[in-house]
Amino acid sequence: MSSLEQLKLTFFDECSEALQQIEIGLPDIRDGSGSDDTMNAVFRSVHSVKGGAGIFGFEDLVKFAHVFETVLDAMRSGKLSATQEIVDTLLQANDVLTDLIAMSRSGEVIPPDFGAECRAALEHILKSNSGGEELEDDSVAPADFEGLDFVPVRVDAFDEPDAANTERKYQIVFRPNPDLLNKGNEPLLIIRELRKLGTLDLMVETERLPALAELKADQAYLGWTGTLRTSASRAQIDEIFEFAAGDCELEITAIGGEPAPAFPALAFEEPVPVAMDAAAVASIVPDIAPAPSAVPAPAAGSAPPPALSVHAGAETAPARSGAASKPAAAGATTTRVELEKIDRVVNMVGELVIAQAMLGQVVHSLSEDLSGRLVQVLDEVVHHTRELKDSVMSMRAQQMSAVFQRMPRLVRELAAKTSKKVKLEMAGERTEVDRSIIERLGDPLTHIIRNSIDHGIESPQDRIAAGKAEEGTIHLSAEHRGGRIVIEIRDDGAGINSERVLNKARERGLVGSDANLSEDEINNLIFLPGFSTAEKVSDISGRGVGMDVVRRNIQDVGGRISLKSERGRGMTIQLALPLTLAVMDGMVIRVGNEAYVMPMPAIVECLRPPSSDIHNLIGTSGMLKLRGTLVPIVQLSELLNVGETTAAAEERVIIITDGGEGTRFGIVVDELCGHQQVVVKSIEASYGSVPGIAGATILGNGRVALILDVEKLSDLASSQSVQVAARLANGETKAVAAA
Repeated sequence: MSSLEQLKLTFFDECSEALQQIEIGLPDIRDGSGSDDTMNAVFRSVHSVKGGAGIFGFEDLVKFAHVFETVLDAMRSGKLSATQEIVDTLLQANDVLTDLIAMSRSGEVIPPDFGAECRAALEHILKSNSGGEELEDDSVAPADFEGLDFVPVRVDAFDEPDAANTERKYQIVFRPNPDLLNKGNEPLLIIRELRKLGTLDLMVETERLPALAELKADQAYLGWTGTLRTSASRAQIDEIFEFAAGDCELEITAIGGEPAPAFPALAFEEPVPVAMDAAAVASIVPDIAPAPSAVPAPAAGSAPPPALSVHAGAETAPARSGAASKPAAAGATTTRVELEKIDRVVNMVGELVIAQAMLGQVVHSLSEDLSGRLVQVLDEVVHHTRELKDSVMSMRAQQMSAVFQRMPRLVRELAAKTSKKVKLEMAGERTEVDRSIIERLGDPLTHIIRNSIDHGIESPQDRIAAGKAEEGTIHLSAEHRGGRIVIEIRDDGAGINSERVLNKARERGLVGSDANLSEDEINNLIFLPGFSTAEKVSDISGRGVGMDVVRRNIQDVGGRISLKSERGRGMTIQLALPLTLAVMDGMVIRVGNEAYVMPMPAIVECLRPPSSDIHNLIGTSGMLKLRGTLVPIVQLSELLNVGETTAAAEERVIIITDGGEGTRFGIVVDELCGHQQVVVKSIEASYGSVPGIAGATILGNGRVALILDVEKLSDLASSQSVQVAARLANGETKAVAAA
């Protein structure tokens, strides 16, 4: 891959991050919860997209981003108010910007009128709020410089209206660093912004311009020197260079006065140290020097403040007088790493954990005099392995907010299309899950919420008639539960009309006319391919695709989907997904001759109660009296059908665990073998879905142990209880007693 193509990939990756920032910021601005920092972040994101697009010649993207950016600039300067109508238009503009970026990335030809309606709406906003002035076209037409990504022009003079009587005169030297273009900055845009402040006379410097054959498309070669006559303040001039200050040599001097650069002059030549004491700095930069009262006088005999060292070409801002002893806060830096490389590291960490467990098994089998020192070393290895595991996993982990943030806007738009009133409540946005899962959740959640609004939530009139509030509610939540990530989408709509679903399924031949189905089985028919209850096809639903895609996508990542509906009260859809982290903390347990691993997050407590606290009740496997409450207990050997237990009744251990939906139950096992980090290996590709089993791992002794799916075990226990109750109802008391 050429360096230019690699730069393009980096640009598009940065565009994805910028679009995400815009998607987060605009709803906050619309709701009034955003700050000036939010507005500036959104503006910078659009500006970065525009600057990068200009480097690679994506003119359609540049032109649209310019209008988008201009509206945002008017809003952040206070010329435009962030009304709901304007922000809604900006959200539409973000959609167009997203499509333009996608088409530019794929090389697709962009239609000439693509996004014209949205651009016209943006221009109308500017025109209606600027006294009828037309928007200046900021696009560049490089026809005379075919093949170049910049236009080397000589800027001698620009015709500007006469400045006010209070105009000042500044001498400006602006020499971009060679990599300025890679940072999303655009020198010509900076010059145009300066031009708007007054009368600008510039001379272009071409000394650094190499021969045509040596030109590099991603480097800046030109520089500019000249004068600016303006009535604008120095702060307004500095603001124009805000984004480029660290990537250029910049000198702004008031003619007739002392130079007062707001930014350190940065060059691309070799660093030249210049030593200045604090007094010199205060005289040059008086506006940032702290007040005398804020700086305590040095104690007698103390060392004088250290001299300030300024290196041309460095990106470190000078320390302020009186605070030289405090190191400047370093900005966060990032680097892009391919997921494949991180996956390899994750797998290596998994193998390291297995080797560490095997080493521990060997060490603990040695005599005490031999193992004493080794145990200490092993503890260090375990500690460092855990830290390494946590660090590597955090690289792949991503918060659910990356998906959830798209949903408020989706709800607003669908509510407007269907003329319904719907509010969205979200919880657990900071829940972390593997990035590979995050990438597969967008479409399923979108389908589910679309169905909830179109089919579930009633119209305001129908809700009032049913005794409900006219505004429906959709609750979206995410949490870690039982070693899985559980996402729940719940609405308070009408629920599923079972009779209508069954009739539609029979009409389409999805079930036989004589099929006898339970209500839950009928409700789950909505996951069949080609099923839809919509009376007509619309842009929201009716094509018979959606819920089957949801189930398939969830199953493809090793998850499961469940649905509960209550007629007239609403519907709940629950997605249970594997965390897919390669290493997890587990409790190794023994039942009979078999070892299993239970995820530590699923364990509430472990105890060995006296037999007097266990009560046998008909229709149950037993009930444990625990601190005044009765908790149902189940024998793990019976649930998994692994034969008889080998421990005496009084030696068995009960593990209290969370069975989901706020319920708890106890799992009876023979022995707790200890806490251990285990490597999660999927078995579904080879064996399919196994009830009650989430995966497998390799223990320190080399044996394979199955990892329990606690929530599914709870479902199995409930199913067994229902079967027992049904047999009792049929009078099979003797058979039940025998069982």
